[in-house]
Amino acid sequence: MHRVAMLSFAHYHANFWTEAFLAEPGIAVACIWDDDAARGRDAADRFGVPFQPDLDAAIAAAEAVAICSETRKHLPLARRAAAAGCAILCEKPTARSVAEAEAMAGAVAQAGTLFMQSFPKRLDPASHALRRIVDQGTLGRIHTVRIRHGHGHGLDPDFRARWYVRRDESGGGALLDEGVHGADLLCWLFGLPRSVVATTSSAVLGLEVDENATAVFTWVDGMVAELTAGFLFAAASDSVEVYGTAGTALLAGVDLASRDITPGPFLRIFAGGTERAWRAEEVVPQFKAGRFHHQNAIGFARCLRDGAPPPATIDDGRLALLLIEQAYAAAASGIRQEIAP
Repeated sequence: MHRVAMLSFAHYHANFWTEAFLAEPGIAVACIWDDDAARGRDAADRFGVPFQPDLDAAIAAAEAVAICSETRKHLPLARRAAAAGCAILCEKPTARSVAEAEAMAGAVAQAGTLFMQSFPKRLDPASHALRRIVDQGTLGRIHTVRIRHGHGHGLDPDFRARWYVRRDESGGGALLDEGVHGADLLCWLFGLPRSVVATTSSAVLGLEVDENATAVFTWVDGMVAELTAGFLFAAASDSVEVYGTAGTALLAGVDLASRDITPGPFLRIFAGGTERAWRAEEVVPQFKAGRFHHQNAIGFARCLRDGAPPPATIDDGRLALLLIEQAYAAAASGIRQEIAP
């Protein structure tokens, strides 16, 4: 039996991960630790597992940890877990900055322990269907991509009172918290871009972090991708658009803004030829099927139980963070920023 300690319920996804771990064969939730004892005890009571108020004791009780704290605490928690030889599942983004992510990577490498970055888009069958279409050349040479990822929680006063919108705790706003999903998807599909220009805004709610943002990335071969992230989407539909010289792919229903209101078919392809019509792919996004965020814990369980490689590594987390960090630099300076690995 592989024992996992849940480290913090500051991020709501900890609830999904715990549900998934408790349902996975060969996996046990050893305990829940939280530096907010009331929050931790509440979670422990709800899930029927022990609450452990001492961090070192919580880590010692398990061979793996799942970190769902405020982003500011990812680095110190990962260091403690790695030093104890624990495997690590970490909520996105990896850290507040590339420097923090590199420090985490150093601690993990020194300990020689497993690290899985939480990037659920990599575990979505819709993403894999899209990647297959791109790799097979169905759309010809890809020249333009648009990704929108976000939600409307910024319109909720409760969300605006939480740590997600405090820069010191989160590291950034919508571009980091939501846009990092799109940044990783871009890297996963197309590799690292060469440069970025960007703009951010907090004009609607007046948050100390960005509430919406758009970054435009350019690749060495000339491909351009627009990434838009936000906390203000009241509704949305197509979330990913891929345009090539021989066709187009549109993917819907893969973010919170579109999950509940977008009807199928979710992945549509236009590939030219004699039939001037859209063709539907028979795939349902994990967001529509349910248990989207559970897939991180399920994937981590496979790593622990079956020895499977992590779907996303700490270096994947660092590269996605690099795209976001350079986008913020471009927005702040008004100058195109180069992206070097």
